[in-house]
Amino acid sequence: MAMYRIAIGTPGEASHPSAIRAALAEFFSMLIFVFAGQGSGMAYSKITNNGPATPDGLIVASLSHAFGLFVAVAVGANISGGHVNPAVTFGAFLGGNITLLRSILYWIAQLLGSVVACILLNFTTGGMETSAFSLSSGVSVWNALVFEIVMTFGLVYTVYATAIDPKRGNVGVVAPIAIGFVVGANILVGGAFDGASMNPAVSFGPAMVSGSWTHHWVYWIGPFIGSATAAILYDNIFIGDDGHQPLSNSEV
Repeated sequence: MAMYRIAIGTPGEASHPSAIRAALAEFFSMLIFVFAGQGSGMAYSKITNNGPATPDGLIVASLSHAFGLFVAVAVGANISGGHVNPAVTFGAFLGGNITLLRSILYWIAQLLGSVVACILLNFTTGGMETSAFSLSSGVSVWNALVFEIVMTFGLVYTVYATAIDPKRGNVGVVAPIAIGFVVGANILVGGAFDGASMNPAVSFGPAMVSGSWTHHWVYWIGPFIGSATAAILYDNIFIGDDGHQPLSNSEV
């Protein structure tokens, strides 16, 4: 079982150069991703004079997040694994692919990257609001919670299949674009209902800068449940004990 491979890490891991470099990579990747994704929405609002939501706006959000995540994952892959998402980090932890201590470093870096990106957007746009994720009219918190669970399941399942599975072979080359595509596709599905976050850090930055925390818990609990489900199922069904690779000394 994956739970037997969970590793806490060593006391000195937080100060290990490789861990610090990895955390910095997550910070910059998240900054790049949120700046592009959130920024495109703000640019669309400016062009349309804060007009009502339209199908065009949903497509813009889907493309900008897909492209931005593709780049963010690619530039961080060789340094930190290119998680760019606390839920992805949580899923990797449950599968024994990263220690708890390093996961905490990643989470801090990811949250900070999102906040800094939103602060920069607020400044560079002349004070435009970085809108927090919210539920559309007629969508309950339970609707949104299930949306986030299912969409994040698909995301983390894709991460495992293309980036984590030791048997991935040449499929690993397309991991960043596959991860970006599944997020873009999910935004086309869930964007009109709850914003389709799939990423607690992406939700945290705008909420922190705007001060709007309504239903914010949905964007943490949903992705973490979806991530855990995908990680445990994929790790135990498709990787198994024989295919699992132990963590290297720099990761424990």
